This record gives sequence, structure tokens and C-alpha cells, in this order.
Amino acid sequence: MQAVNKKKSETDLLHYFKEVRADTEELCAPLETEDYIPQPSVDVSPPKWNIAHTTWFFEEMILKRFTENYEVFDPNFGFLFNSYYNTLGERTKRDNRGDLSRPTVAQVFAYRKYVDEKMSEFLALDLSQEIKDLVVLGLNHEQQHQELFLTDLKFTLSRNPLFPVYRENYALEEVCEMPNANFAEIAEGIYEIGYAGDEFCFDNELGRHKVFLHDFTIRQSLVTNAEFLEFIEDKAYENFNLWHSEGWDWVNQNAVGAPLYWHEKDGEWSSFTLSGLRPINFDAPVCHVSFYEAAAFAEWKGMRLPTEFEWEIASDKFDFGLRWEWTNSAYLAYPNFTKAAGAVGEYNGKFMINQMVLRGASVATPANHSRRTYRNFFHPNLRWQYNGIRLAK
Repeated sequence: MQAVNKKKSETDLLHYFKEVRADTEELCAPLETEDYIPQPSVDVSPPKWNIAHTTWFFEEMILKRFTENYEVFDPNFGFLFNSYYNTLGERTKRDNRGDLSRPTVAQVFAYRKYVDEKMSEFLALDLSQEIKDLVVLGLNHEQQHQELFLTDLKFTLSRNPLFPVYRENYALEEVCEMPNANFAEIAEGIYEIGYAGDEFCFDNELGRHKVFLHDFTIRQSLVTNAEFLEFIEDKAYENFNLWHSEGWDWVNQNAVGAPLYWHEKDGEWSSFTLSGLRPINFDAPVCHVSFYEAAAFAEWKGMRLPTEFEWEIASDKFDFGLRWEWTNSAYLAYPNFTKAAGAVGEYNGKFMINQMVLRGASVATPANHSRRTYRNFFHPNLRWQYNGIRLAK
């Protein structure tokens, strides 16, 4: 994995490190001890695991490799908090992360403090560019987990019939954009795709290359909750003609009839948010929809989803950042993509199978953590991220 951020790594990397680490702990502030442990689905991780895993990255990838005679905080933590790095040995099964009542939450925070102190000492040294780049990668990795912290926690709290509040006035999905249902026109031609700067990017953005695009138009605003309600009321979830075969199976096997977190009672719709159960803001962009739902909605409208290449080229024609936007592109390697040696080579490349690309960012994405070339990716059935829909034709 290549990680380049000259601005950050050559100025005040220690300040950057402390800032990102503090942001994670600020997210923890409203939690009670009991909130740190539950894991109602294999797709989400408990808060305790998320904050331990991001600490594990700095201890395992940096301190153990580059600090002479480094003493690990606990020799068991390498196993407990490894996510998917086979290079680094055995690990806790993903669906068992919520079974870990021990180590305690207090011990995990002690682990974070210990590693932060060691990293602060380490970052005061004269470090090579390779090490600085790895630290920057670790911080971007932690920012990814800050978003996962919120989306995983939201899913977990939603399983509670009391619909608990994480924070007041924190209903992120209610943020609206300026209404604009116009379509921007993009002319046929050959365009360059991929990252071309000298700041940080992930390796899956590299391999800048040319693509040919036909004429297309793309909507300048996202599909709203009001528009998606029309899709529901037209019984689109019962119309097999609108769905991919796998999507139709998914709808029926899971009795899906609305976006994740939507609830209907006596003809009134509400949705679960991090501020509890609230009436739906129908002017806000729809979110928590799967690729299957996004594609079916586009079909229902007589349109389609943009490819990731179309999205990237057109992205200067609209504002983005409220929702991760499903594209009609499979997650595949760019030309000349290579996996780095060692554990960091497992970061992106091995997931380039059976997943779809999302572009942009969401209301849960940390500030300064999105780019026009950023390639997010998930399996087409997953909905717990703030995923939305932009139409093309």
C-alpha cells in the first residue's frame, strides 16, 4: 500500500497524530460501559473493538517493527485486535468480537494511553519517509474507523427496542442539500481517472489511466426520502421486473420493504437516528439503502446509476459528501495496480471481488477525509453505511 502525504508527514506529524487520536476518544464520550461490547451482526464491530484495533495498528505496524526492544502492552492483544491481516498471524473471528467481555473497557483505554505515549516518543525522532508515510496511513485508517464507529454503533443501538439516544441533535441523516433536480451534461470523450496529486491516497486510487465515456447526464442532487417514499408506495418492492435476480432474492429472503431504520406506524414514517427515533425529513437525501435498492430505484425511474468513472469526471458539477453514492461499477483494480509487500498489501487488493464501488463521502465521514478519486466498496446487500443514490442517464 502506498501512502503519501508530504504536507502532513513533513510538518507536524505528532500534532496530526494527537488530533486524530483525540477525535476517536471524543466519539466515545457519550457511551456507557455497556455500550462498548454488543455486536448484533457480523458486519458491525463493537466500539471497544474499533478503538482497540486502531491502537493495534500503531503498535503492530510501527512500534513493534521500528522501536528497538519495544515491550508490547499485552501479548494477547495482537491476536484479539487483528482484523484481517493473515500476514500477522491468527486473529479473533470477526463475528466473535462482541464476545470479548475481557479485556475490559478500562484496559482498552489503558492500552490506547500506553501506545499513544510510546508513539509520541517515537514521533519525536528523526524518521524516514517510509515510516512517516506508514504513520499517515495509520491515521487515515483510524479516520475510516471513526466513521465505522458511528455507523456500527447506530446499527447496534437500533436493535434496542428503546431506541436509545447516542447524542442529542446528532441526527446526521437530516442534513439537506439545496434542491436541484437538474442534470449536468458530460460530453463523449477520453478522460483520465485516478489520483494524480502528492498528498495522501490509498493504493486503490492509483494507476491513473484513460477511459472512454459516451455522452451522459447526471443528476446534480441526490434522490430524496420523498422520492423514495413514492417508490415504496408504488409497490416497487413487490415488482420483480425492477430488481436484479440476486436483489429480488434478497428482498424476499429478508422481507425488505423500506430503507434500513425506517419504521411505519399508522401511516406515519419515522427513522432511527443517533438521536433516537425521529420523524423522517422527506427533503433529506435517502440513505441506508443497498446497491440492490439503488439499482431498482433507478430502473423504476427509467434511469440508471452512474459508473464510478462517470461519477469521478462529473463530480465537479455537483456537491457531494452527504451520502456514499452507489455506482454501477464492480470494485476492481486499476491498470498497473500492485499490492505492497507485507501486511499493508492486504489493505485493499484482496477485497477486489464481489463488491461494488461507492464514491464521495457521507455525513459521518471525518472532515478532510474524502476525495473525488476515493473508492469506497461494499457488498451490494449492505445498508448500514450512509449510502445514497444519484441518478444518471
